[in-house]
Amino acid sequence: MFRKTVLPNGVRVLTEAMPAVRSASLGIWADIGSAAETSERRGVSHLVEHMLFKGTERRSAREIAETMDGVGGNLNAFTDKEATCYYAKVIDHHVPLALDVLSDMFLNSTFDRTELAKEQKVVLEEIRMYDDSPDEMIHDLFVRTMWSGSNLGEPTIGYAETVSALTREDLQRHMQSHYLPNAVILAAAGNVEHDHIVGLATSLFERFNGSCQVPISEEPALTPNQLIKHKDTEQAYVVLGTRGLSSRDERRYPLSVLDTVLGGGMSSRLFQEIREKRGLAYSVYTFQQSYRGAGLFGVSAGTAPASVQECLDVMLDQIALVADRGITDSELKLAKEHMKGSLTLSLESTASRMMRLGRSEFSLGRQLTTEEIEEKIDAVTRDDVHVLARELLAPGNLGLCVLGPLDEGSIRWQHNAAVA
Repeated sequence: MFRKTVLPNGVRVLTEAMPAVRSASLGIWADIGSAAETSERRGVSHLVEHMLFKGTERRSAREIAETMDGVGGNLNAFTDKEATCYYAKVIDHHVPLALDVLSDMFLNSTFDRTELAKEQKVVLEEIRMYDDSPDEMIHDLFVRTMWSGSNLGEPTIGYAETVSALTREDLQRHMQSHYLPNAVILAAAGNVEHDHIVGLATSLFERFNGSCQVPISEEPALTPNQLIKHKDTEQAYVVLGTRGLSSRDERRYPLSVLDTVLGGGMSSRLFQEIREKRGLAYSVYTFQQSYRGAGLFGVSAGTAPASVQECLDVMLDQIALVADRGITDSELKLAKEHMKGSLTLSLESTASRMMRLGRSEFSLGRQLTTEEIEEKIDAVTRDDVHVLARELLAPGNLGLCVLGPLDEGSIRWQHNAAVA
């Protein structure tokens, strides 16, 4: 059901038809994110994303919002480390209107100086919001600890001082350098017809020309260490992790099995050992952060400050056990069925399918069918998982971040502590 057309100017149009639904999700993607920013311009990609909602030559910010609200649609955007996406979800017969609004924002935003000053304040409040969200903050600290000195390790939102210093000209130069046809994708999933979308895109992007050098995927060196950051919180937040895999690595399927077995659900080892058997945490899970040239894999939990050491010891024991002995046949079977079930459920969402179109095109240059993904999951063996676990979970690869009301000497760990 995937179809792809490259417009004469280089814009790629990707669609996936879902005739059984009445909605459509549409996204305009730019192949640029925070990993391509200089330290002085940290946060520029994210601020550009904000500013595209603040008015065009044809519509004010209020008119953009009212146009989408008036048809019951949703309009939003996100910036991550390697891409930026502006997207909408609407009833199928409002697709032309949604694409008109999205393309107008993308091509004709005015970057009014007064609106920019207001939006910089908004982003500063967003930064403060993250600083008051320890469960978010701990993950930023973990990435910065594990990839110290890299662009991938820096926060996408930027810093208060860099965001405040950005000018209208900085934002325009960013767009002129990176928002060009060869780095742009229009993705649509739902009750859409490919030729119709191509026709709309051809008209809307008729005057959109030029090309740019797309960013080279960063492959940062791993810098595992320990960071204890004191913060007056009720819970302490713990992330223990290691090197992961890039989104292009074929071993990502064995890693997903390992992820599922260790902390991917209520039956996982860490959930059972930490929450069910010991009652140490309400939330405990494993996670992957995969980019085109690198990745991270980790365990996260929130626990009482007095229980951090016990929680960490259980994490380390379970990591050592799976690295030493691997997983069982029953765990392998359960993980595979869990992964395939989650995949199938995600495909019921037009937004999920649109996101998959854009990410796969940028990361892989092609689309994977559901059948192909399931075949790759089914092909994973216990040995595949065991070999990968031994490689990634070696003690020398592990890094630890703890955020909460703790002192330097409160954690026993193999690395020298860096205290902030």
